[in-house]
Amino acid sequence: MCSLEKRGNIFILTLTGDGQHRFNPTLLSSIQSALRRVRHESTTSSVLITTAHGKFFSNGYDIDWAQKAQTESQTETYESRMILNDSLLRSVVSDLLSLPMPTIAAVTGHACAAGLAFTLCHDYILMRGDRGFLYMSELDINLVIPAWFVVAVKAKIGSPAVQREVVMKASKITAKEAVKLGVIDSVHAGAEETVEAAVELAEGLIKRGWDGHVYGENRKVFLAEVIQAVGVNGGSRL
Repeated sequence: MCSLEKRGNIFILTLTGDGQHRFNPTLLSSIQSALRRVRHESTTSSVLITTAHGKFFSNGYDIDWAQKAQTESQTETYESRMILNDSLLRSVVSDLLSLPMPTIAAVTGHACAAGLAFTLCHDYILMRGDRGFLYMSELDINLVIPAWFVVAVKAKIGSPAVQREVVMKASKITAKEAVKLGVIDSVHAGAEETVEAAVELAEGLIKRGWDGHVYGENRKVFLAEVIQAVGVNGGSRL
């Protein structure tokens, strides 16, 4: 599940608990509900920070839940549950990308597969340096990567060599490596320091006094290919 805290014009969405924060209908519905509240309660100039408790920021889709379809349901299958996970995450990402405000991922643990794709769909990425890595794990777990993941990678990582490192080598990239490669914006000592830095960044962005709706519309233009992929490529193999 997740919680939502409001500090003035800053919203802090936290994936709660010490689990892996794997994306399944329960967690994704909770995140989407929080994002709708953010949209409803936002002012002209607001900022969203997304972070998480525990060892993981997110370990991607809940494959264990999908595999349980064989014993829990006569109508669902592993494939249908994975397609549902992907559809729900794309809906969450669509909401995130259309928010009328800057968004910051304060990555306090491992961000893997769908968890990394979700991270990349934030405007800024801050990461703790003492633990955690970024990892597009599909090759290692024998899955075909959804097309929209790759579009997000290409939109947010400028170097083709680094794109290859992430997607085609399934490298586990630490925070110090990620900032050198231009994947993230900054590295911080630990989880608390990462969130504090995200709040400081948010405060600075709010002081710019930007109109959130104009900001959101500019993001739609800037990330038009990602937004289109999120909406169109629902049939990607999983």
